[in-house]
Amino acid sequence: MAKATKKQALGRGLSALLKENDMTVRSANHEKATEIIGNIIELELDQIEVNPFQPRTYFDEEALKELADSIKILGVIQPITVRRVDDQFQLVSGERRFRASKLIGNKTIPAYIRLANDQEMLEMALVENIQRKNLDPIEVALSYQRLIDEINLTQEELGGRVGKKRSTVTNYLRLLKLDPIIQTGMRDGFVSMGHGRALINIENTLIQLEVYEKILKDGLSVRQTEAFVANMKQEKPNNPVTNTTPSFVSESQDKFNRFFGQKVAISANAKGKGKIAIPFSSEEEFNKIKALLNLGDS
Repeated sequence: MAKATKKQALGRGLSALLKENDMTVRSANHEKATEIIGNIIELELDQIEVNPFQPRTYFDEEALKELADSIKILGVIQPITVRRVDDQFQLVSGERRFRASKLIGNKTIPAYIRLANDQEMLEMALVENIQRKNLDPIEVALSYQRLIDEINLTQEELGGRVGKKRSTVTNYLRLLKLDPIIQTGMRDGFVSMGHGRALINIENTLIQLEVYEKILKDGLSVRQTEAFVANMKQEKPNNPVTNTTPSFVSESQDKFNRFFGQKVAISANAKGKGKIAIPFSSEEEFNKIKALLNLGDS
């Protein structure tokens, strides 16, 4: 008899376990509502608003329905996480569980209450979503960029937070330099991240789009795209264009690139007047350039 009761409780999920173990479950309007922080409570869905910092823009309806069916049978096994905002609660994580519960008409959901300011909310939401496997590469890249811009993280620090190498973070961020049409194609699954990384090597966005269209038309694989881009760069144009760049500049281009560890834009006219542009994508890279140039903080 005891086994049957236990099995039935598990079938109803965490909600049943909370009640059958006589845990304190308080309403948000309870006079001691501030004491719920740090506890798991049964919270009314109508009291919860979605996370305004949620980086995920697309929820697969079929996968959501499957989760809803599971919750209908087993209940919510893992509680969502919320923070207290006045008389309401705001989702920190668990929006799929929240949406699926509403889908099947549930009125309440197990929720862990925690303290979090806006910056912590953004960071937790971004990091949690980055860890999911079904995010498209552009969503990941945008999440990385938001963490860098809004939390003021370097690429190295960001890599530590999300458990990725710095080079991996850099590869994702570089995707944001692609033409928006190509980014949309990547989000829609027409091309992969590998295709995008190959296209990044084409500086001219018009040519980027031409190659992108060829990928779609001919069904080029990533390797075929990489080979096509490499061959295209090696080909010399049929109509020769007069190169006005002085030899002292063109002969030194590779040295500059190797010294700074990236492509440095150098331009000059026939008279030798020109400029040097050294790109950087973070404070960390900027400081690295300063160190290479022996520039102090004075």
